[in-house]
Amino acid sequence: MSENIDPGESPLSLRQPCPICGSEMEVTFTPITIPYFGDAISVRSTCECGYRHSDVMIVSDSKASKFELEISSCEDLSIRVIRSTTGRIEIPELGIEIKPGPAAESFISNVEGVLSRIQEVLRMTRDWAVKEGDDERLAEIDRVSGMIEEVKKGKLPVTLIIEDRLGNSAILSEKAKKWEMEEDL
Repeated sequence: MSENIDPGESPLSLRQPCPICGSEMEVTFTPITIPYFGDAISVRSTCECGYRHSDVMIVSDSKASKFELEISSCEDLSIRVIRSTTGRIEIPELGIEIKPGPAAESFISNVEGVLSRIQEVLRMTRDWAVKEGDDERLAEIDRVSGMIEEVKKGKLPVTLIIEDRLGNSAILSEKAKKWEMEEDL
C-alpha cells in the first residue's frame, strides 16, 4: 500500500462541513515520511470558527504496540514522541493517563513537549479549581505540576508509556522498550 504514496507530492486540500459550526472548512492531506515508520499522511482540518484537528496516519501495515521509556535525565527530554489519535499515554508515577477519543489530536514532539502539553491541561484545570474553590483538587494539581518540573530538571525519574491499538504511535529511541500487543487494547 505504501508504494502509492509519494512524499514529494503536493498536499491535497478538500472542503467539508465543520463539525462545530457547519460552515465549510479546509481539510489538507500531506504525504510525509516519518523515520522508523515510513510513509504517512498528515491530515489537518481548520475552520474559521477556531475548530482544528490533526492526525497522522501510517500507510504501511502496523501492529498494535506498546512503548515504554524511563525518563531519568535531562537528555531524555529530547527523545522524539509520535502520538496518533489512537494512542494512549500514561505516566504512572504522576497518576497521568491520556486516553484516545473523538477529540484526541495527534502530534510529533519530544518528551519535554509531552510534559508541556500535560502542564497546559493542568493550568486550565487549575483555573477551574480556583473558580470553584476546590482546594483539594488545587493541591493535587500543584503537586503534580511540581513533580513535572522535577522531571524536567532530571531530578525525578518517571516512566512514559504509549500504547496504540493501530500501531501509529511510538517513542523513537533505542532506550525505549517496544512490545507488540493484542489488537484489543
